[in-house]
Amino acid sequence: MILDTASLYYRSYYALPSSMTAPDGFPHNAVRGLLQTITRLRQAHHPTTIIAAWDADWRPQWRVDALPEYKTHRLAEIDSTTGDSVEDEPDELSPQIGAIHTILSSWGVPVVGVRDFEADDVIGTLAPLAARNGRRVVIVTGDRDLVQLVSDDVRVLLTVKGGMEAWPLLDPSGTVERFGVRPDQYLDVAVLRGDPSDGLPGVKGIGEKTAVRLITHFGTLDAVRRACSSADITQPLTPRIASAINDAAEYLDSAYTVSIARPDVPIANAEVLVNQPIPDTPLDADVWLAEVDEWGVRRFAEDAMDPGYDA
Repeated sequence: MILDTASLYYRSYYALPSSMTAPDGFPHNAVRGLLQTITRLRQAHHPTTIIAAWDADWRPQWRVDALPEYKTHRLAEIDSTTGDSVEDEPDELSPQIGAIHTILSSWGVPVVGVRDFEADDVIGTLAPLAARNGRRVVIVTGDRDLVQLVSDDVRVLLTVKGGMEAWPLLDPSGTVERFGVRPDQYLDVAVLRGDPSDGLPGVKGIGEKTAVRLITHFGTLDAVRRACSSADITQPLTPRIASAINDAAEYLDSAYTVSIARPDVPIANAEVLVNQPIPDTPLDADVWLAEVDEWGVRRFAEDAMDPGYDA
């Protein structure tokens, strides 16, 4: 099981009230919610390995170079010393993110982040690697773009609105049923319709239904673009749609580079990580105990470590 960690702690932060507090009165809703989520995930899916994918760089420069508007709506500032993008995040969440990292890593759950890459890229590298190692994989995320990784051995548990019982566990056929296209076609649809959460504008006048219809008919975005350059424009293309796609050529040239989950992140000991058992006692007990007590989440951390079944 690979966690899109930021997706889950943001979900907990906004789902749970700030009246849930540590002994010092500071909110611990994101920490507590994430630990409770891990407990329930373990009870429902019985993973033998958990990896927490981490955003070591939430807005890599190579993605900004390809598409300057990438995630600009989430940008607070540029660090004048390092040149790094600083994400705009709630004041009550920032300290909890550090606590989550410490609790998971001192427990012994690998927290994997790599400079110049996002968590999506870590997942894009580790999930296929685990599958090649004979493991069945579940990716837990709220990011629909990770549907691109679905295969016979890799599933995506999509954290849609509602309780965990409503979260779809997508395999290849489930992806077609839910989104109208195969997993390998999903990014083509996403690039055409755009993704406001990442700052991808999409092609003007093309929404989800039109994008699905085009990709279903032509098979790939490249094939759609070739058809748009043809002298004979036929349905489901129209002259208006073809003109819009041709006008968006510069955007389309770069958007796929921005949207793909990279499969080549240099992760140390990756083959060890995808086979590492979940520890049933903390790897660094002193650090773990100090952190869970400081944040008032010892009971929830213990439940996550021992969810009530034999792994």
